[in-house]
Amino acid sequence: MRVFVLLFNAGSENEGIHTIREGGRNKILMFESEDDATRFALQLEAQDFPSPSVEEIDDEEIKEFCQGAGYEYELIPANDQSLVLPPELNVEETDWQTENQEKQVNTEASTEQEMSDAELDNIRRKLEGLL
Repeated sequence: MRVFVLLFNAGSENEGIHTIREGGRNKILMFESEDDATRFALQLEAQDFPSPSVEEIDDEEIKEFCQGAGYEYELIPANDQSLVLPPELNVEETDWQTENQEKQVNTEASTEQEMSDAELDNIRRKLEGLL
């Protein structure tokens, strides 16, 4: 069965899936209806959350992902009368944002290291010139 989930940075190497944290565990919402998933995404945006995209995925793929990552999942039936709302509190920093920042810090550190080596070579040449 095809379901709809919310992805951040869809198609990039820094892709992340929206989860809800309940009782110390992450849960992925699988929507039967694209309209319901879109409505939920718009509610997230209204809470100043980064804009997710609604993506259609096979439910078995999500279930396998959840099993491997230790996540839970919940199927939201189409036109569910109990309106699913995002939680009022959002995490300050997502896992995918943390990974992106770590990559940026590592890149900056390697650039600083390269600059330091160039400066050392320049100083070495000046010292050799004095001898």
